[in-house]
Amino acid sequence: MEHYITLFDSLFLPQGLSLHSSLERYAGSYTLWVLCMDDEAKFVLEKLNKPNIKTIALSEIETPKLLAVKSARTMGEYCWTLTPLTPKIVFERDPSIQRVTYLDADLYFLKDINPIFQEFETSCKAILMTDHGYAPEHDRSGSHGQFCVQFMSFIRHRSEPVRAWWEEKCVEWCFDRLENGKFGDQKYLDDWPDRFSDLVHILQRQEWTLAPWNATRFPYSSGKFYHFHGLRILDKNYLHLGNYPLPNPLIKNIYTPYFEILKTAINEISRVGYSVRPQAKKVALSNKLKAKMFLARKLHEILELQPLNMVRFQCY
Repeated sequence: MEHYITLFDSLFLPQGLSLHSSLERYAGSYTLWVLCMDDEAKFVLEKLNKPNIKTIALSEIETPKLLAVKSARTMGEYCWTLTPLTPKIVFERDPSIQRVTYLDADLYFLKDINPIFQEFETSCKAILMTDHGYAPEHDRSGSHGQFCVQFMSFIRHRSEPVRAWWEEKCVEWCFDRLENGKFGDQKYLDDWPDRFSDLVHILQRQEWTLAPWNATRFPYSSGKFYHFHGLRILDKNYLHLGNYPLPNPLIKNIYTPYFEILKTAINEISRVGYSVRPQAKKVALSNKLKAKMFLARKLHEILELQPLNMVRFQCY
């Protein structure tokens, strides 16, 4: 039995449910713990009553120390602040659990993920983390960090010195800006291979962890999971795919099937009486985009180049 934890608010319910559907397909025996960042997310998940999901209300874990910094941070920044706490939350709820893996809500598993854990177990370390594996033209390791928080495993007790150090740093400072060598919750990971060398293992197979920033470096067929970073639902007709240029085969074989999963999630959410809200504004995005992307008239056909990173998306 593997235990995973993620966190999201009602805005990201479609991505969270899509993550769950991929775990159902590829994770074997598992539990997905969801830290619900608002009451609506908890309400919808409980109404849907999906298998293998356990919900946690934000109010259950907030301490005076957290509440003291909450008002000065955006929702995204507060999510980052809480990420180091997530393994502890699960460990405290069930003393029998020995390993917890944090997942970003916009991950989607593509294959059996046991080989990731097999490599981790062989290392005999206490924490597993992943390298961004940037393509050279997108390398932002200096500013945004070499390692990505997207998928991190923690072993009970042994990982606690690292996790507690990270939690303290994120409560102290965790913002969506570059400042004195810091960025969000992520830049703190840069020196872990030196600071915590006996405890931390870096996944060696970078091609298993795909994302827009390494889409031109690794073939899509090599991935164990894909991180749909930057993908946003604009309305019932359009999706924004983010600011990275993406290869045609990747859009056709990875993104397009994911659109179908998102559609299913949106329709399920609608059936319990909750409406999915836009996750970004088309006008604001279109004024800033430089990368060329694709307009898909049909979900399984990439037909023509467009100046915007948007695809047509008929969700119902």
